[in-house]
Amino acid sequence: MSIRFDGKVAIVTGAGNGLGRSHALELAKRGAKVVINDLGGSRDGSGASSDAAKAVVAEIEAAGGEAISHGANVAVYSEVEDMVRQTIQKWGRVDILINNAGILRDKSFSKMSLDDFNLVMDVHLMGSVNCSKAVWDIMKEQQYGRIVMTTSSSGLYGNFGQSNYGAAKMAVIGLMNTLGIEGAKNNVRVNALAPTAATRMTEDILPPEVLAMLVPEPVTAGALALCYEDAPSRQILCAGAGGYAISTLFETEGIYLGPDQQTPEAVIAHWDQICDTSQHAALETGFKQSEKFLLKAQQYLNEK
Repeated sequence: MSIRFDGKVAIVTGAGNGLGRSHALELAKRGAKVVINDLGGSRDGSGASSDAAKAVVAEIEAAGGEAISHGANVAVYSEVEDMVRQTIQKWGRVDILINNAGILRDKSFSKMSLDDFNLVMDVHLMGSVNCSKAVWDIMKEQQYGRIVMTTSSSGLYGNFGQSNYGAAKMAVIGLMNTLGIEGAKNNVRVNALAPTAATRMTEDILPPEVLAMLVPEPVTAGALALCYEDAPSRQILCAGAGGYAISTLFETEGIYLGPDQQTPEAVIAHWDQICDTSQHAALETGFKQSEKFLLKAQQYLNEK
């Protein structure tokens, strides 16, 4: 099997450098027409320049591919709308969106300003919301769409000094789960990628010998697996240094406590049973949790 994107149009945000650049180059190599979105700011989100995005376009065109650049700030919806409008005018459709743009403003929560928290949330979360919203109805109408959110182990599991980044990266999982449900009937599939790679975001965090192992290309292989025609939906793929794994949210089976036992003391007394993972399961939707608890309550009433 050879995965190709001939005839497909892809938008990759934050594609001037690092992972976004790698994703864009590989999509183009495999036949996609690609919009290289990059504000061109520094790692903390300051400044702007179109040079990096234009360089990626030139690289794609030199290899015989098709690409355009756009400097939309993903946190500004009107700019994102303009990017999508130009894409439609140029190629008539949008098939793939990889939400990759991001910034870092790391500090411990005590030292972090709310401005730094809000800015990271705006770029990572609202940037993903804005771009997804701008292409959503287009994808639904054409009965085809593939969206990849970029999450992180910092969101899934936490990381010191990254409360803003972690909160945003976990939030896009909630966005992915719901959009995956809403888009299913229109063949719009939505997934999330949790990458580990040497980029501007990690260059002064990890030692050189480790960075040398974390090249972007293995992560890009995972990204493209999430946005091709037969891609899954509502999956969290972790990728880095040639390693691939799925991260899944599970819920324990839990217990039911009768009306006279519904106290904090009883909850603590039954804590081991509540935490028992022997029958844990992944839930398809949020309502499945309510359904499970209501069935337990009904069973209790039936047994009385």
